[in-house]
Amino acid sequence: MLRISSIVLAALFALVALPPLAFAQADRRPVATEARLAGDEQRTRLVIDLSAPAAIKAFTLADPYRVVIDLPEIAFRLPETAGREGRGLISAYRFGVLAPGRSRIVVDVKKPVAIDKAFVLDPVEGQPARLVLDLTPTDRAAFLKSLSAREGDPTGSNGPDRTASASPEAAALPVVVIDPGHGGVDPGAAGPAGASEKDIVLAFAKRLKAKIEAGGERRAILTREDDTFISLPARVKMARDAGAAVMISIHADTLADPFGVRGATVYTLSEKASDREAERLADKENRADMIAGVDLSEEPEEVAGILFELTRRETRAFTAEFSKGLVRELRAAAKLNKNPLRSAGFRVLKAPDVPSVLLELGYLSSPEDAKLMMSDAWQEQATDAVSTAIDRYFAMRIAQGTPGRVN
Repeated sequence: MLRISSIVLAALFALVALPPLAFAQADRRPVATEARLAGDEQRTRLVIDLSAPAAIKAFTLADPYRVVIDLPEIAFRLPETAGREGRGLISAYRFGVLAPGRSRIVVDVKKPVAIDKAFVLDPVEGQPARLVLDLTPTDRAAFLKSLSAREGDPTGSNGPDRTASASPEAAALPVVVIDPGHGGVDPGAAGPAGASEKDIVLAFAKRLKAKIEAGGERRAILTREDDTFISLPARVKMARDAGAAVMISIHADTLADPFGVRGATVYTLSEKASDREAERLADKENRADMIAGVDLSEEPEEVAGILFELTRRETRAFTAEFSKGLVRELRAAAKLNKNPLRSAGFRVLKAPDVPSVLLELGYLSSPEDAKLMMSDAWQEQATDAVSTAIDRYFAMRIAQGTPGRVN
């Protein structure tokens, strides 16, 4: 018996000792291990080393100028600094999971370019497979003419179905949609020691979901449950399709020159920003789809009409009540920004029939905030406050006879 136990323990230690590459090979995903830029303004090359060949599709997007490479899901094990600095025609690039089974590389370019070559070399003589992208300069007219007509562009625009698996009992409960910002190819803000906004807000959202559902009176739906990109229109659509009574989008901010700025802030939708800081943040968050290589020309038009406007007016009233209550609860549980309630034109808050707020947990550019946001104790305390605010919001709605979605 002792010998068997020893064998089992040895096997477990061997499994734990396996390098990350071994796990990636086990799940059949190619692994990206190194990336480099070469060339100048006349020809620039991006090379990414892969553990195995992969089919790729490269195309261009305008305003701003970008080159996008779609490929099967890749385990990106690139250096932390990969993509932050450019060379030649390339100013920067980013990468990540776009949707289950698909990854995307988005290359920011300084001017109109032509894709001269885009291919993958097979491994040979001990060298890894290599993804190669060659770019050359062109003019705007030629760039626009060459824009690829893509079929079924996998941008996450439709979003996953989070409602189909709910039991009849759960489906009858009022719905809270929790939207962890960013994800996949869009990392969001970066903090110290490799901290990423997309990871912090996902952990917070999962903890909040568990607390909301603990009482059995409400159902919580996450717009994303893993490191996947979801477009902004898809997040709004998920909330509307779920018949959500409220939506809360979770984010973390950063400033190039923080000057001691820190603390949580609650944002609501408005046509005109309440202040310059709110306008700056809305502009940044609204660029999420562009960062992920989404064609913004396909943005759906807004509906208009009398009934629509009446619904939106009621939604704004409920949003105002919820946002004020959220600030009240957070004031006792977390450090608040000196101006904790603001508004601007956030695209993710534009559901006309779902009261929606955007909660910035704090600033990753603040060492104090960053440490708190990565702390289990702080997340536990802050999610308690948000959960309490949601409870009180529903108590108000029930007292008014409107516990569900805005009609």
